[in-house]
This record gives sequence, C-alpha cells and structure tokens, in this order.
Amino acid sequence: MKAIATNIRKTILQMANASKSPHVGSALSCADIISTLYFKVLNITNPIQDHRDYFILSKAHSAMSLYSTLYEKGFMSKEDIDGYYQNDGTLPAHTDRDTSDFIEISAGSLGHGLPMALGIANSIKLKEESNKVFVLMGDGEMQEGSVWEAAMLAPKLGLDNLTIFIDHNNLQGYGRATELVEFYPVKEKWESFGWDTYVIDGHDYDEIEQTANIQSDKPKAIICNTVKGKGVPFMEDELIWHYFIVTDEIKEKALKELS
Repeated sequence: MKAIATNIRKTILQMANASKSPHVGSALSCADIISTLYFKVLNITNPIQDHRDYFILSKAHSAMSLYSTLYEKGFMSKEDIDGYYQNDGTLPAHTDRDTSDFIEISAGSLGHGLPMALGIANSIKLKEESNKVFVLMGDGEMQEGSVWEAAMLAPKLGLDNLTIFIDHNNLQGYGRATELVEFYPVKEKWESFGWDTYVIDGHDYDEIEQTANIQSDKPKAIICNTVKGKGVPFMEDELIWHYFIVTDEIKEKALKELS
C-alpha cells in the first residue's frame, strides 16, 4: 500500500503541474484513504457492474486523488490523466459523472455528497441488496447544513450500509477549519446523531481498512486525522497548497521528496 500510495501521489503532482491547477494539498491529504478503499475495501471491478460498492467523493476539489487512484487501479487510462483540466480535455477539476463509469456523482459544491449517498444507500436497502456506500468528506464541509440534515436521517432509515470518512486536516480554503467555524467535538456530534463513530489515523492503511470493515447496525462515521499535503514535507500542513500552483521546479523538488 505504501508503494501504491506513493505512485498515486506522484501522479497527483504530475497532474497538478501539467494543468497548472490548485488543490494539490487537498488531494495529497486524502490519497491514503482513497487508495486503501479501492485496493483493500471496495467491491468494484472493471468493467463496472450494477451490483457494486459505491464511492462518493464529496470533497470533489480533491478529484486528482480519485483520478490518480483509478489510474493506478487500471480503471482510467494515461490519456484520461493527461487530459485533466485541459482545453478539450478528458477530466474536469471537479468530478463529472459523465466523464467515466467510475465517477458516481457530479460534485463540487460542498455538502451534496452525503445526501446523494444517503439516497443511493436507501435504494440499496429497499431492494434488499448487500452492496455498500462509502463517502469522503472534508472537515470544513461539516459547516454545511445539508450534511447534518442527512446525518439525522440516515440512522432513522437504518442505513448500516453507509460509511463516511471525514478528511480531518483542519485546513480549508481560507484558514484553519476550527478558527472559521467551531465544530468540535466532532466525534461526540456524530455519535449524538446516532452514528457508530471512530477516530483513526487517516494515513495508516491497516487502520483505514480495518475500521472500514467493522460490522455495525448503524451508519458509520470515521474521522480520519490527516495532514494536508501529506507525503511532501514542504507542503505538509501549509494552507498555501490549497491554491498554489505546482511549477516545474516545485514538481521536481516534490517528486524527489517522495522518492
């Protein structure tokens, strides 16, 4: 998993450099979560099947992390990756479900992923099927009211097939999430809404896998303590990498750090 995640991070850096696009820190933050899900947890194959597990990237500004994981998994081509955020290209900066069978939703406006995942999970329940739904959210995303509307409804519907991962790096576009809007205590909040809740190291592949596979009769919330820019020391926990561009010089320096 370490080698896989490192390859994914290298692809993220190359995509960010080629496209001159932002959000590299956000993508690096959640790379370990997404890679572990696709390589260790999700029941999903290529070609895609109707009966599959669903992964919903709600913090869709981290799309490079998902695209790079799908590429590493063999679910996207080099041509797809090279066309990221280019004129007449292949993949947009925020996910668009029409670009690939493996992109489940169009997203970008934060707070929408969990409500949509709730609908998918409920439809699976109504059909009495066994597949599961996994959602990745940002911690700043918890400032959205739609998140808490869905959080109240999911236990009421008995959605034990729904799991969310919260990328808790405490940095969002304009500063520390906790300084902009106070949302602690996070674990106790989700528990009070009726979720089975865990706090883990969001860069520990074994812990991510084991917690994702815990059986529960409730929806699960997994709060992943992460570091924005993880894997590239000069980018780690630095707000500027929410928006700063990866130049050729920065790319070479970052790839050297990863190697």
